[in-house]
Amino acid sequence: MHASASLKRCACYKRAMRFLIAAFLFLAIAPAAMAQPRIHITFVTDWKAQAEHGGFYQALAEGLYAKRGLDVTIREGGPQVNVPQLLAGGAADFGIGSNSFIALNLVKENVPLRAVMAVFQKDPQVLISHPRRDLNSLEEMRGHPILISDGALTSFWPWLKARWHFSDSQIRKYTFNLAPFLVDANAIQEGYLTSEPFTVQQQAHFTPKVFLLADYGYPGYANMVLVPQKWIDANPRAVQAFYDASRDGWLDYLNGNPAPANALIKRDNPDMTDAVIAQSIDKMKRFGLVTGGDAPAFGVGGMTDKRWHDFYQTMQDAGLYPKGLDIAKAYDLRFMRRAFQNFR
Repeated sequence: MHASASLKRCACYKRAMRFLIAAFLFLAIAPAAMAQPRIHITFVTDWKAQAEHGGFYQALAEGLYAKRGLDVTIREGGPQVNVPQLLAGGAADFGIGSNSFIALNLVKENVPLRAVMAVFQKDPQVLISHPRRDLNSLEEMRGHPILISDGALTSFWPWLKARWHFSDSQIRKYTFNLAPFLVDANAIQEGYLTSEPFTVQQQAHFTPKVFLLADYGYPGYANMVLVPQKWIDANPRAVQAFYDASRDGWLDYLNGNPAPANALIKRDNPDMTDAVIAQSIDKMKRFGLVTGGDAPAFGVGGMTDKRWHDFYQTMQDAGLYPKGLDIAKAYDLRFMRRAFQNFR
């Protein structure tokens, strides 16, 4: 009788232990099983991988996108890559808009893509000259020949004409070959802050004078995140997560250790060198490309209605855009506002 009761108690004990173990395993495994899969986003850049994309690569390398539930793939661009076309056709999800003209041109063409973030508060467009004493401002360039590309004729050149009274008689064709500039001590040409000045230093062993148009009032943003309207409507949380992680990535890239991002940049673009990356980071910091403009008030990526309106009005006055263009369709400030509110 006692033996039988003892066996029953033993069997009950074993069943209870099995139940407890099973419950423990369920509680341990259930959260992982119920975790939502990460949302995949293909993000295409506007050029080959470079330091100007560093914050996005840093967010990827440091797992900042993953921590916010995103599975991000960065696809580098290049001379044959049309970012708006890829986004409009669904071949990529988000992408970089190089300048404010792209966003307004999309509105003009009724393409539903919006800028949600402006990483560069200053457009890196510059004019450069040899280190001559008679040129110390844009105003003093008036009347001098300037090497200008075809693309500039429908972007910053009309602004130079309207704001600084340049004339088309000054134009000399720039084909992205530095030789004419290097051999002519009186030459002036267009460039990109983080590109041509450094190349001149490397090839000609002199430091050119650099005139950043943004420091003379050129009002455009650059290095913007473009997002299709269908993403904004269907999954605003994913857009917000991308904004927040990218913001943190840029802060870490410029103020922390950029090595993780640089490793990915050089993986995607084997022609990239440490020297080019280092000078790009230095200029982004020194000229306040990321931290200037609206960033002190609204954080990295910040934009305002006023800046967009000023850019449109300036270019509309120059004849590049029609009156009455609904520029509110070019951008969306809600993600910036929420990011800034949560970051404070």
